[in-house]
Amino acid sequence: MDAKISVSRLGGTAAVPPSKSAAHRAVLCAALAGGTSRIENIAYSQDIRATLGAVQQLGARVAEEPDAVTVTGRGTEGFPTVTRPVFCNESGSTLRFLIPLFSLTAQKVRFTGAGRLFARPQEVYHLLFSRQGLRFEHREDGITIFGRLSPGGFTLPGDVSSQFISGLLFAAPLMESVSTIEVLAPYESRSYVDMTLDAMQKFGVKVTQRQRKDGSVLYRIPAPQRYTPCDLQVEGDYSQAAFLAVLGVLAGGISVTGLQAASRQGDRVILDILKRCGGKITGTGGTLRFARSLLKATEIDLADCPDLGPALFALGCFCNGTTVIRNAGRLRLKESDRIAAMQEELAKFGAQVTAEGDTVSIRGGALHRPEVPLQGHNDHRIVMALAVTALAAGQPAVIRGAEAVNKSWPDFFEVLRALGAKIDTEPTA
Repeated sequence: MDAKISVSRLGGTAAVPPSKSAAHRAVLCAALAGGTSRIENIAYSQDIRATLGAVQQLGARVAEEPDAVTVTGRGTEGFPTVTRPVFCNESGSTLRFLIPLFSLTAQKVRFTGAGRLFARPQEVYHLLFSRQGLRFEHREDGITIFGRLSPGGFTLPGDVSSQFISGLLFAAPLMESVSTIEVLAPYESRSYVDMTLDAMQKFGVKVTQRQRKDGSVLYRIPAPQRYTPCDLQVEGDYSQAAFLAVLGVLAGGISVTGLQAASRQGDRVILDILKRCGGKITGTGGTLRFARSLLKATEIDLADCPDLGPALFALGCFCNGTTVIRNAGRLRLKESDRIAAMQEELAKFGAQVTAEGDTVSIRGGALHRPEVPLQGHNDHRIVMALAVTALAAGQPAVIRGAEAVNKSWPDFFEVLRALGAKIDTEPTA
């Protein structure tokens, strides 16, 4: 699909979509609980549908409504026979959260997906399974596991995806005896693990943690425990709100609703970053207004908020000076190589983006109209960042592969249109 963006005058109020990270965790905990849970304010993106489909293969029952889902968990019953591959689409969260849980079925289980999912690193699980004498086959077209993980002491590096840590945390309470998970320093993306612990606590599971002087963290998970049902409402997504917030300080007059000030989402740091750049943000009570601002460059550490990367690349193009983004290396391991993708596409606007190791520098300056179509690189956040760039620059542009937004925010273009953006979508010729 092509998204054709025209020069637009923006303004108004938009509600952010539900947090995809929080929704994954809520659905998974509900699927493991003994009873029925109702999860409200849920959006059926491709990633969430992948998780909903997978938990049904674990024995949960799912009933969908337009903006809510009822999940009846497997409870204390044994796991069913897994008769077909577990399709994870392009969702790294779905895959990494569920590998340890499906191992508890003590069956041979195959995971399939789409896009670059199996090009993303899985060495942490490979090593973990090998240490317990279990087979773990990772090929270009999928992953196959054999056998049941046993409780014990697990040690994981802290500078890899936090999804591995969360996956073990979800499974450990269902094992036969207590387990510990030691996360070595440096511990990056810890806020995502905090979200996992928060969800588990809401569903009745207890985990203790201890911070060590060397920066490592030890989690202790008593077992066996039972997940208990819980009704909850999914909070708004700061990682998606970042695109509207950046657009607001660049184009002006955009209000955003649905965010929790006390959220555990690491991506809430977008507000602090924008303020450091001189962004004008006002409002309380779940509604924030972003006014057009004169922005200055700053330095940003992406270690705990990698999903903000593409939006911050766009932001840097409009800041006076050179924006420096550190610890950005993990962006190369997402749905696309996000560093290379943003370099390639922003260059079409005339932007100067350089990368050296894990550090990216973006020099602010005037942008011109792209002479060739922009490419979405099959990556939802790349598409959204390019749309923000074109609208903020006041330059017409065409984004090819714009359907990638369906992965996390299917209504993205409709939300922009409601704010005044002139965007036509049509099949790619």
